[in-house]
Amino acid sequence: MTEPIGPAPRVLLVWDAPNMDMSLGSLLGARPTSAFRPRFDAVGRWLLDLAGLDATAEATVFTNVVPGSTEVVRPWVEALRNVGFAVFAKPKTSDDSDVDDDMLAHIRLREEEGSLQHVVVASGDGRAFREPLEELQKQGVYVTVIGFREHASFALASEVIEFIDLEDIDGVFREPLPRITLDSLPDTGAWLPPFRSLRSLLEPRR
Repeated sequence: MTEPIGPAPRVLLVWDAPNMDMSLGSLLGARPTSAFRPRFDAVGRWLLDLAGLDATAEATVFTNVVPGSTEVVRPWVEALRNVGFAVFAKPKTSDDSDVDDDMLAHIRLREEEGSLQHVVVASGDGRAFREPLEELQKQGVYVTVIGFREHASFALASEVIEFIDLEDIDGVFREPLPRITLDSLPDTGAWLPPFRSLRSLLEPRR
């Protein structure tokens, strides 16, 4: 008599779009242009490679939608779904209506199903994720954080969480990110552009 076959192990990616967008904008000092937006098809291929042939790969982007911005956001959401990502979208009605709790609830759901082998979290929000992820690791689920080293100090400081810089994943960015910081200056020096126009000094203060 053959043993019943359980569910396939699952490798789960949850992507914190508000946090990742904020981190990337801070890194660039401006809104990202198309050259500096992450390619989710490359992220998806990386996740499939991570899962291998025997595991189920699942990817979900969690995002807020500001009222009145649906026409701008819709093409991006549809592009993600066409690549194979699920999207959890939540109205941004207040400062408290972020998606952290929804991401953690989805991770817990997959863990309770009993097949979660590896969780990948794209976020630099240590306040929301460090403790739950370290607890998950103790329970036998492998944990990886992907993001930007400048904004993911919680993962870099953790003894149990693996960190992978998003730019180190092949093909995610069309061009190298301009990541000159005071800690990584070349011997010849570097120009650090302003974050905003000098003329903004003439704008009324809010």
